Amino acid sequence: MLINVPQYIDVEDKIAGPLTAKQLGWLIGLGIILLVLWNMVPSPVFFILGLPLAILFVALAFFKPYGQPLGSFVLFGIMYFFRPKIYIWKRTPHNVINIPQKTQTKTVAAPDKHLTSESLRDLAQLLDSEGQNANNDVEKILKQLPSKK
Repeated sequence: MLINVPQYIDVEDKIAGPLTAKQLGWLIGLGIILLVLWNMVPSPVFFILGLPLAILFVALAFFKPYGQPLGSFVLFGIMYFFRPKIYIWKRTPHNVINIPQKTQTKTVAAPDKHLTSESLRDLAQLLDSEGQNANNDVEKILKQLPSKK
């Protein structure tokens, strides 16, 4: 059974030409503000106020620092300045369930893991020869070691 996996899920849908809905909204907002300014103020003041507004709105529409929209980036920056910087974890107990603890504990004696230099040399020889030159001493040492259960 073949299942189609969605691709490009991080790419926003294009609404009007190459513009996404957010970009189109910022540009429409810019157009409305510039139209109101054009009708309310004289033309030299319009150009003085309109140019920074146009730059701001175009940056909000298209600029993405660190892969985030500029509006979110500015909002997170403002929230950083007004939120507390010290985080304290306060655990509030709700629906606490007491689980009985096991009282029996088994003590297992640790296996003897002492190897002599001769047995270590034989094991190294076995590993170096990839098992081709196994001798009886190595097999005997391996049989003496405790097996994992």
